[in-house]
Amino acid sequence: MNRLAEESSPYLLQHKDNPVDWYPWGEEAFKRALELDKPIFLSIGYAACHWCHVMERESFEDPTIASVMNEHFINIKVDREEMPEVDAVYMNAIHLTGQGGGWPLS
Repeated sequence: MNRLAEESSPYLLQHKDNPVDWYPWGEEAFKRALELDKPIFLSIGYAACHWCHVMERESFEDPTIASVMNEHFINIKVDREEMPEVDAVYMNAIHLTGQGGGWPLS
């Protein structure tokens, strides 16, 4: 069950009909990951991001890919414009690995 339909973020609402079982960033998602002993797949983006739309079209709208994601991960979607502090943590982490960062950041 995708949990983004009740969110206020335009970016999260763009993903409310994906077959991916998305959670917004929050305690519910982290609790579920612990309960099911599943890793988290984190996807950070924003509404005007071209490559975020490409990734949605090529991956998150694909029922086969969504099925694999739903089976093996707790999937969390973050709007970087509404949660810049979360985006900053993970962007810094990717830079510490010596890689360039951009969006979507997954």
